[in-house]
Amino acid sequence: MTRNDCLARDAADPLAPHRAAFALPPGVIYLDGNSLGALPATTAARVDEVVRQEWGRGLIGSWNTAGWVDLPARVGARIAELIGAQAEEVICADSTSLNLFKVLACALRLQGQRPQLSMRERRIILSERGNFPTDLYMAQGLAELMGGHYELQLVGFDEVPAALARLGERVAVLMLTHVNFATGAMHHMASLTELAQAKGALTVWDLAHSAGAVPVDLGAARADFAVGCGYKYLNGGPGAPAFVYVARRHLATMADDAFAQPLSGWLGHRAPFDFVPQYEPAPGIGRFVVGTPSILALAALECGVETVLAAGVPALRAKSVALTELFIEQVESRCQESELRLASPRQPARRGSQVCFAHPQAWPVMQALIGRGVIGDFRAPDILRFGFAPLYVSYTDVWDAAEALREVLATRAHDAPQYSQRKAVT
Repeated sequence: MTRNDCLARDAADPLAPHRAAFALPPGVIYLDGNSLGALPATTAARVDEVVRQEWGRGLIGSWNTAGWVDLPARVGARIAELIGAQAEEVICADSTSLNLFKVLACALRLQGQRPQLSMRERRIILSERGNFPTDLYMAQGLAELMGGHYELQLVGFDEVPAALARLGERVAVLMLTHVNFATGAMHHMASLTELAQAKGALTVWDLAHSAGAVPVDLGAARADFAVGCGYKYLNGGPGAPAFVYVARRHLATMADDAFAQPLSGWLGHRAPFDFVPQYEPAPGIGRFVVGTPSILALAALECGVETVLAAGVPALRAKSVALTELFIEQVESRCQESELRLASPRQPARRGSQVCFAHPQAWPVMQALIGRGVIGDFRAPDILRFGFAPLYVSYTDVWDAAEALREVLATRAHDAPQYSQRKAVT
């Protein structure tokens, strides 16, 4: 594969026109869309419209006239199209961490109410050791808040099926991130959900590194709960609102339980503008809204979601596999004498839209790459992480990024003192 071959692939790429939908800076190869998506070209104008027209002129009336009050449900319905859910099962609200707290609490409460089970029998929240820390922290905090009735047990990525078989009916909830943040390894959602439910457990899936990048079908998998963020592959901007999914069957079960969702905020009330002292939950997924949403952030997220819908997940996945395969091939063929080790699964079906290599000096190597205009990121202790957002990453970008990595390692550019200085955000 030569650079001219990559240029030819870009010329024939049906997704190539979508690159113009993003305001990318010149001279940069951006391989960090799995941390923060690039800026859609429509976002600045849309946010400006919300600020100057809807807020500046419409003032408070824009909650009605501009449809602000409907934005969490409207954007949630669009995200539902990307994750195999029904519109009434998804809503945008809060952060991934808060949404995880909500659905994990709901799952544990539902388990405690099952007549054939008791809290004493099902005390385990099962997750993987390499799960994203916020998921583990929230589970630890919730278990402590519930008086020690539940415990978090962690196993290796590939040990989940065996753990479910071994622990059996002691598992209350299986809590997993679909695509691992540090390696890009992807769980088989449908089979693990089926296995967990056969043991009587409920499932909570984190889609932070999946939504907008890989095919997700929550409905077909019969997933119970899911959460995800809006600022990675959905291109919603830094700190974009998150989303939460609850299967319709569970929403029906919770219909008569006012506090199944423990964060009973005023905007999740059945009639928030009645201002009554007694909480009554909104019907369905609406109860998972807590406080007043950030309209500026939701408007930006809406633009980002539309960029993904315009391409379609099947086309994105096909190109993602091609990009990641090409990157692995190019890096391994050019960097044979280096200390690089592939940390992501080699099989595309087991990998999300990222490629990770381990290197003992991963931090300075990545900083040297960034100095050359190739932006990826570092994950402790030794991971070089490269995300491939097919909407705006080209085959030529992949070729050039692999060449830049070869140059850094061959010349030991990463030994320069400025590349060893740690920063607050890695």
